[in-house]
Amino acid sequence: MLRYLKLIRTQNLVFIIFIQYMMRQFVLVPLLETYGLNLHSEQLHLLLLIAASVLIAAGGYVVNDYFDAKIDLLNKPGKVLVGKSISKQTAMLMHQLLTLSGVSIGLMLAWWLKSTSLALIFVVIPGLLWFYSASYKRQLIIGNLVIAFLSATSVIIVAISEIALLKIQYRDLIYSTPVATQLYAWTGGFAIFSFLLTWIREIIKDMEDEYGDRELECRTMPIVWGKTASKSCVILLVCITIALLFYINHFYIDFQGTLTLRYIIFGLVFPFGFLCYLLIKAKSPTDFHQAAVLTKFIMFIGLLYTPVFYFLLARETGIKLFHLFTLQ
Repeated sequence: MLRYLKLIRTQNLVFIIFIQYMMRQFVLVPLLETYGLNLHSEQLHLLLLIAASVLIAAGGYVVNDYFDAKIDLLNKPGKVLVGKSISKQTAMLMHQLLTLSGVSIGLMLAWWLKSTSLALIFVVIPGLLWFYSASYKRQLIIGNLVIAFLSATSVIIVAISEIALLKIQYRDLIYSTPVATQLYAWTGGFAIFSFLLTWIREIIKDMEDEYGDRELECRTMPIVWGKTASKSCVILLVCITIALLFYINHFYIDFQGTLTLRYIIFGLVFPFGFLCYLLIKAKSPTDFHQAAVLTKFIMFIGLLYTPVFYFLLARETGIKLFHLFTLQ
């Protein structure tokens, strides 16, 4: 049983659950409360969204290992599952069952919420995951961008489903208020952060896996441009991310006090600086693996801004924090 849990990357699936739940409960619901819309008890659509997302992602991890069996034998022979403890036939069957279940739930959710956008997303994403595993990930840049896009989509889709639910209840009146714009603006900010961090992590992982990728004639960034140029690209993306964080905080986040600024500096900028240091010093696959793990940690810290946002919004607008008490 343990090998199957490893195959579907259980820890990554938990992270997806965590992202979507916190995005809805700590960002969207509080924002809606400031407009007098209390949808805290509406949970079914969120549960269906999470179930569909997790099942499709699990199917994507399985098919990725299916196509990467030869590369993984070179890069991490001790961790290979498909072709060893799990047959290729079993892996493909798992992929099909997981993906079909996820798409079915997703389409059911889209039908219930009357959202063509959701339906399109739940059809396109499995296709992207298949082509990524089969081809895109071995191509220059495009594979990294596909995964970064999918990561961002897992965030913004929470707002898409929420607005679809609001449209059912309030029809087009919802678009005559700033509600939809606010929901998209905040989830969009988190989605852009997720996109950039995932892109950074994917480039680092390509440097970690360069040996096996080179043997099988992949065209990843470290192979085509070299590790020095790849490191420079990552550092540039880190600088862009930091610049965007300061820009958004200065021009768009107008909470009183400097809590957000301090969170950015101590929670994100400092770890980013350490990431650049690790990357510059990195030489072996182990070094790059440590940098990739740190990138995931920074993503987690970025996500933890959601309860901070809830706190600041509650203090600013007077809504009850966790429906328990009002902040003065």
